[in-house]
Amino acid sequence: MAFREFDAPQLSRRSLFRSGAWLSVGAVAAGVPGASALMAHDIGHAFPEVAKLAERYVSQRKVANLLVYLGRGQDDMAHTVGGGKLAFGSDSNVGEDSLYRIYSMTKPITGMATMMCIEDGLFGLDTPLAEILPAFSDMQVLKTPDGALDDTVPAETQITIRHLLTHTAGLSYIIDAKGPLLAAFAENGLVGGRVSRMPIPGLPEVDAAPSLEVFADRLAKLPLVAQPGKKWIYSASIDLLGRVIEVASGQSFEDFLTSRIFEPCGMTSTYFAVPDSERARMTTNYGFLGEMPIPIDPGPSSVFLDKPSFPAGGGGLVSSPRDYDRFLRMLLGYGQIDGVQVMESDTVRTGVSNILPAGVDTTGSWIEGEGFGAGGRSSNGSYGWGGAAGTLAAADFRMNMRTGLYTQYMPPEKYPIRQQFIEALATDLMAAKAAA
Repeated sequence: MAFREFDAPQLSRRSLFRSGAWLSVGAVAAGVPGASALMAHDIGHAFPEVAKLAERYVSQRKVANLLVYLGRGQDDMAHTVGGGKLAFGSDSNVGEDSLYRIYSMTKPITGMATMMCIEDGLFGLDTPLAEILPAFSDMQVLKTPDGALDDTVPAETQITIRHLLTHTAGLSYIIDAKGPLLAAFAENGLVGGRVSRMPIPGLPEVDAAPSLEVFADRLAKLPLVAQPGKKWIYSASIDLLGRVIEVASGQSFEDFLTSRIFEPCGMTSTYFAVPDSERARMTTNYGFLGEMPIPIDPGPSSVFLDKPSFPAGGGGLVSSPRDYDRFLRMLLGYGQIDGVQVMESDTVRTGVSNILPAGVDTTGSWIEGEGFGAGGRSSNGSYGWGGAAGTLAAADFRMNMRTGLYTQYMPPEKYPIRQQFIEALATDLMAAKAAA
């Protein structure tokens, strides 16, 4: 069956990269006294409903794998629930060192890298972007989101670093742009995530901008879709922060992440390009033909084995459950892990808190009625974000828990796994409370 026979609506550009579903442990289990005790026991027994959920999806062959990764506080040992194979038909089991496309779970990492620059005194939360990237000094705003690119009004205020961190800069995304703006995003290669070596029905075929510098320069020439600081709009702003970090720090974005986050956190399996030596750990990503999962990016030949045109801070990383858990553990340690001070505690506290601009409109958005921190949602004591291929991770400060959900399929709305996961987790936590 040819790839081009995919059901295009199931893989449309608007749904493919949606990652806003949120699962907050604290939101459903705050105050459960038995929660901490659960983390000290064998997770397969302590979280039976979560285990049943994973087993059901894998045994029914809806997904090739579903792995939940749970940790408590600064415990260096995390626990896994579920499993499966690297791909349908594979003999290799997934585990904590398997490699997953984390897509927008890259955003909190870029957010914290930006906070490190603030900690270093390179700029502030409310520093105008134009002080670092002058091309953004005279932005125009579309009168209507799908209108002509020259039908604009001047921006009433400058874009700031805070705006970029919180998706309130007025920028758009290729997944949400409309009309002439969508065509301009595609023509200029303003895309931050890779999906497949094959064309995807419903997605424009785009040659990505050749560098972060070019990406930023081209983005600066396009109009905004809202006035800066006025509305929450999921956008390319976190990708743009990669260029901000380069200019402000004097390092390449990738080198900054490696030297300031990956190496001190002991994250040895997080990549923009997976080394050939590690391809055997790579999972396969699936789309759907009706109800049938079809490989759109096989692990052994994944597009993520190639060097990207530029390192995308909004959705470009591949990581393992163990590696991403170390990032979460560093956050729960308020910047410290294994005796290494990666970030100052106040920097972490600010980054995981609600830093939305005062008065911003979140009506109808994924975060309506909630907060947003440095590249991730801040809600009920949890900070984190999800990825377009079904992944999700959060550091829950109220529960002192690290939570990760790993699988690989697109679009994530195909199955309600993330919502069912948090419901199963809540059931298990409440059962522990009753037994306490």
